[in-house]
Amino acid sequence: MTGDEIRSSYIQFFEGKGHLHMPSASLIPAGDPTLLFTSAGMVPFKPFFMGEQTPPSRRMTSSQKSFRTTDIDEVGDHKHLTFFEMLGNFSIGDYFKNDAIAFAWELVTTLFELPPERLYVTIHLDDDEAYQIWRNNIGVPEERIYRYGDGDNWWGPAGTEGPTGPCSEIHYDGGAEKGCNPMVPPFQLTEIFRRARETGADQDIPGCHPNCDCERFVEMWNLVFMQFYQDPERNRTPLPAPSVDTGMGLERAAAVLQNKPNVYETDLFQPIIDMACQLSGNAYGQDRDTDYALRVVAEHARAASFLIGDGVVPGNEGRGYVLRRVIRRAIRYGRRLGLEQPFLTDVAGVVLERFRTIYRELSENHEFILRVIGLEEQRFGRTFERGNDILLGMVAYRERTQFVKEQIVAASDKGSALPYDNLGSNESENMGAALSGEILAELLSPESLGGAPVVDVLAKWAGIVTGRECFVLYDTYGFPPELTAEIAREHGLEVDSEGFEREMGAQREQSRSSQGFTGGMEILTAYENLGIGTTQFVGYQELEQDTQVAALLVNNEAAGHATKGQEVEVLLEGTPFYAESGGQVGDRGIISGPNGTVRVEDTQSPVAGLIVHKGVVQTGDISLGEHVVAQVDVDRRLDAARNHSGTHLLHASLRTVLGPHVRQAGSLVSSDRFRFDFSHVGPLKSDEQMLVQNLANGKVRENLEVSTQESTYAEAVRDGALAFFGDRYGDTVRVVRMSNGEAFSVEVCGGTHVGATGQVGTLFVLGESGIGGGMRRIEAVTGRAAEELFVEQAARLESIAQRLQTPVVDLESRLDSFLQDTEELRRRLATLERGNLRTEAETLVERVQDIDGIKLIAGRTSANGAEGMREMGDFIKTRFPSAVICLGAVVNGNPLLVTMVTRDLVEKGLHAGNLARDAARVMGGGGGGQPEMAQAGGRQAEKLDDALRQVAELVRSEGRG
Repeated sequence: MTGDEIRSSYIQFFEGKGHLHMPSASLIPAGDPTLLFTSAGMVPFKPFFMGEQTPPSRRMTSSQKSFRTTDIDEVGDHKHLTFFEMLGNFSIGDYFKNDAIAFAWELVTTLFELPPERLYVTIHLDDDEAYQIWRNNIGVPEERIYRYGDGDNWWGPAGTEGPTGPCSEIHYDGGAEKGCNPMVPPFQLTEIFRRARETGADQDIPGCHPNCDCERFVEMWNLVFMQFYQDPERNRTPLPAPSVDTGMGLERAAAVLQNKPNVYETDLFQPIIDMACQLSGNAYGQDRDTDYALRVVAEHARAASFLIGDGVVPGNEGRGYVLRRVIRRAIRYGRRLGLEQPFLTDVAGVVLERFRTIYRELSENHEFILRVIGLEEQRFGRTFERGNDILLGMVAYRERTQFVKEQIVAASDKGSALPYDNLGSNESENMGAALSGEILAELLSPESLGGAPVVDVLAKWAGIVTGRECFVLYDTYGFPPELTAEIAREHGLEVDSEGFEREMGAQREQSRSSQGFTGGMEILTAYENLGIGTTQFVGYQELEQDTQVAALLVNNEAAGHATKGQEVEVLLEGTPFYAESGGQVGDRGIISGPNGTVRVEDTQSPVAGLIVHKGVVQTGDISLGEHVVAQVDVDRRLDAARNHSGTHLLHASLRTVLGPHVRQAGSLVSSDRFRFDFSHVGPLKSDEQMLVQNLANGKVRENLEVSTQESTYAEAVRDGALAFFGDRYGDTVRVVRMSNGEAFSVEVCGGTHVGATGQVGTLFVLGESGIGGGMRRIEAVTGRAAEELFVEQAARLESIAQRLQTPVVDLESRLDSFLQDTEELRRRLATLERGNLRTEAETLVERVQDIDGIKLIAGRTSANGAEGMREMGDFIKTRFPSAVICLGAVVNGNPLLVTMVTRDLVEKGLHAGNLARDAARVMGGGGGGQPEMAQAGGRQAEKLDDALRQVAELVRSEGRG
């Protein structure tokens, strides 16, 4: 079976078992800030398992795109992947272990036709129920059922509390010839794990087994049985409706069904590897190191293509940082294959061709994906140059320490700062030297030394590149550690590989923690214990509703009554109030009863199906069961609806102008403005921003009809609706369409909207900015807010025109004339200032001091910045070719010093940076710089003259040294 046949047959099998086929969600988790990527098949269904939303079906199946950051540095071996497809079937409180196990066995032995004698099963130590099903119902022999502990066969909870349970896995036996040792009998393995649990000791397994790290077994399928709820004290109680979450990696299944030794030799990867071979002139299967590099290139090209297709672009943090690591790791291994010229776009092109019929986002974003990869490949050349310079700066700093050992030892003994010079010829080399200096200072601190001789620590450090330096080069600047080691060896240095691995291990641990589901799993008992059903929302049609109070909460506890001034949460049987979701803020308004009113300040939906009105009892009181009238603040709702429709218009306009790679990544829709976040590789040009705004306003003037219809999420996505972000979708979704025959915008959205785009009024973009990780943000206004903005802008222009005494239409020419006059005045002022400073310099020259044969010119000036003082110093040096110069001034209320030392005095030991730094301490400040010129600042302007007088003593002291 081909990979495509495996995927489709799996889905069809479970559709035949009553499962709803759900399309793959994006690799960017929708509305889930706890996850960096969609890292498992169940991630899109998390709100259903948590009870936040009602599932579209209690039985579902999917083939989900998934990405895990934890395995990036392992990719290249025979089994690890970052991007993979997870086939899964899910039961939300429907069937449990019996059916889940029966479905799995039927699929792998009947549909996939795998020989039962090649299949091994693993279960949890205490899961006797699963054991009985596998042995008695399915007929798996006891010798092929293995029990493991919590580390292998227990899932969850996600966070400190939540659903949890045992899991059972199906492993395929590739044959004893692939094993490492004879098989350990199941009963012996069980005793080993039970003994380990009792004693806490590490288990020593004397032989092969299904979870062995050798290449004999392939874990094909994991069945998770969520049957308990674990509280923060780790107490477990049975769940009233146990659920099932399963996952089978498509790539592993393909390796087994195509009888391939690893995933890279399946049809899912072979065309990609073939292209890498063709470009590099290497053959696959001839050399272990070459195969490793080819796998890295193929896997990372595939992963990068899918990430970019889902809206991720390279950046320095978050998802963008992960993508950048993947692309650059592929390029580095391409270099090892001999690929010196750009090649990754060619490899990615094969990925797009191979998967475009399955994942249309690859086809839609074809050009954008290749452009992003190409740009990143170009940048890597510059990255290499920068990393190389930083490393050379580290080397130069070590060479410098050999000449100042005594100073370093003395500084360390006194606990003072280590001597540091800017040794490099450029900024990057100086950065490397500075980092090495920081690390050396830490190594020579009393805490790190622990009594060891400074000379010994210094000698050891001078012969290695530390693990931290190697890690910073790799992690921050993308510089490969193997290249660091190669260049270091050329300079007689070794790399602390163990230290580097420790740094990498700490990073991996951090990555793993980011993969877990954290927070939000706790049961919201205050609402769930109210014992009421769902709230009927009528706000799409009505803004006022006669209804009844279904529940009251005061201080998070159920109450029967609330009086004036109390903060209260009101739940109604039906409501026109829209609860905050999908970026749109919750409604405000009034709930009026027979005895009082509640001012609703916010509306939320903390539990699936419940709408909670949060506010204050404004007059009288309100009681449980009362008949009330719920009235939405109409103006505020309509303003929010205009802005929400505005986000749809803006989204469609961005995709039209910039390309279909643009994907919504978040929004905030309020009554006064809206904020729209989207994926894009760079800032919008001014003409692009204007095109987007003009297109959106053109669609406003066309007065497109805004219609809505209900559908299932799967059907909506199949029909072309955009669903990149926002609400966690329930059993039915609303599809909002803006069209006049031909659709301009079609999105899955639960928010409120206008009836036609003409009601949006004018859409005005306030600004566009970057928010990191390849994401951009636009802020805009519509309707009344846009009108108010135009009125304010017109009034501001009129006010400026009156102040400049010119009509508004002539403002530009008047401003041009004003700016020209201002520039001319600046030039004249600068000329006058230079003349004044030259005069001041002449006066200072007359007051030259002689300090033990060294000429010193020091004094206060009227300069308004360091540049003016440097010009004065240069003038003074024309009069005194050998001198120390220290000039001071108060700039913007703060004292400033500029020091200069002529080259002949530098050679005698004087240092401008040290003079500036030590003199500035008198003013409560500090600074430093080069030996020949430096500057420093302080906080006490009144002590500037004292600092200038101190320079004479410093010169006398350094001159003697």
